[in-house]
Amino acid sequence: MFRSLRLILVLLVVSSCAMAQQKKLVAVLDFDYGTVRSAVQAYFGTDQDVGKGISLLLEQKLVQDGKFRVIDRNAIDKVLKEQNFSNSDRVDATSAAKIGRILGVNAIITGSITQFGRDDKHLGTGGGGYGGGKFGLGGFHKNDSKAVVNVTAKMIDINTAEILAAFTGTGESKRSGFGFGGGGGGGGGGGGGGLDMGSSNFGNTILGEAVNAAVANLGQQLDDKADALPTVKVEVSGLVADVEGNTVIINVGSKAGVKVGDQLTISRKVKDIKDPTTGAVIKTLTNQVGTATVTQVDDSSATATFSGSGTAQVGDVVKNQ
Repeated sequence: MFRSLRLILVLLVVSSCAMAQQKKLVAVLDFDYGTVRSAVQAYFGTDQDVGKGISLLLEQKLVQDGKFRVIDRNAIDKVLKEQNFSNSDRVDATSAAKIGRILGVNAIITGSITQFGRDDKHLGTGGGGYGGGKFGLGGFHKNDSKAVVNVTAKMIDINTAEILAAFTGTGESKRSGFGFGGGGGGGGGGGGGGLDMGSSNFGNTILGEAVNAAVANLGQQLDDKADALPTVKVEVSGLVADVEGNTVIINVGSKAGVKVGDQLTISRKVKDIKDPTTGAVIKTLTNQVGTATVTQVDDSSATATFSGSGTAQVGDVVKNQ
């Protein structure tokens, strides 16, 4: 009986690991909000990075739904800083694909906010504003005006920069009387720090309701495409740079697509085959001496635990399985 229970537990663990491996890894870049920047400044009294706010909400949605694995935001920010990518680079498909290759993801998601605020079909005259602790519209408006948010997104192939799919997420508040809180919400003034779009305070507003609806709509469309996303295998090729006991350090890291947990083969060069005419090496013969499991990764190197009948040596060839 205990043996059967143990077997069931092992099968469950293996099944869970297999499912995790099948999930595609994606990165969500901050959405562009240049089209709606003036509206954002009018509503909050100052510029707020609503593009970043919506991308963070989308990341959370995708993680909760469980159809994708989503790369950590800090890893994205680190690559963007190291590679000196500008905001405009992030919306360019070719640049986005390059970022995706560095991150080692299956696809990268970029997007833009095309509408953010009130539905003018429901309004009379007047403009938006936020100041003095109150949200207001600065002029006559009907109480049946609603908040509307539209977001477009693209899923980009990291190898070809091809747009694999394009989506539009639309959200509209169920309540009317557009005053951010349903008719004049309180607050402390527009310039007091960054906007936390994931907070309950924002989520309970008319605008927050529209934002969350748009993100939910967009996230569902992305989930529906999860199984159709192509699998990208990163080819790792490097050399053993240092050996100490069963610990080896190789000369390739995260920039080459190496990740913690990767299984690598360690082989030793036996012979170079040269072209008799040009003298150029056309093939290298190797013998496998063991395998290694990656335990730690930085930009240009990785640490792995070696396993084999012999020992690894500096200069041995490293490839992924």
